[in-house]
Amino acid sequence: MANVVPASTVKKPTLVRSAGPATRQRLVESARYLFWERGFAGTSMADLLAHAKVNSGSFYHFFDSKEALLREVLQSYRVALYPMIVEPAHAATSEPIERIFAILEGYRERILMTDAKYGCPLGRLALEIDPENRPAHKLIAENFRGWIDAVRDCLQAAPLPAGIDIEALATYVLATMEGGVMLSRSYGSVDPFDQTVKVLREHFRLLMK
Repeated sequence: MANVVPASTVKKPTLVRSAGPATRQRLVESARYLFWERGFAGTSMADLLAHAKVNSGSFYHFFDSKEALLREVLQSYRVALYPMIVEPAHAATSEPIERIFAILEGYRERILMTDAKYGCPLGRLALEIDPENRPAHKLIAENFRGWIDAVRDCLQAAPLPAGIDIEALATYVLATMEGGVMLSRSYGSVDPFDQTVKVLREHFRLLMK
């Protein structure tokens, strides 16, 4: 899952800034933060305009609705997956399974840098957005798909036993990460995330005995 910590957290991480007019990018970054902090429904147009410091005319020059801006935010997460999440993990180690845990370590750092207030933005939107909003859910699923594919690539390079369902295992890793992040935010502590990752590591150890 490509998850960039929103721009206005207490301890700000670096965000990928895509090409395009500065006003448009401010709208995307403001929406990325506000949808994470307040949810999509809880973010009004007035909130977006005030946070981005733009007027309604500027907004409608770039987007025809808040839903269109949501889709752009979801696209931005997908674009950020490899430069923000996957490539740093690959640079940290050449060992395939350890690359998976390096990806998870990146999420742990986000939990710590936001004092356990970090929750997966995609996970929140997946739960909140109306199931009938298929364009948005399609993009959320594509984000999750990209995350699973990145983990699957690591698994395919690892010396796993024959017959392992790599697709299912990659999906399991994503579910572990999402659940750990959600629990840590609810508990206000990184401990639940650490516990889930510890059990996942033991699972891999047993698989590769």
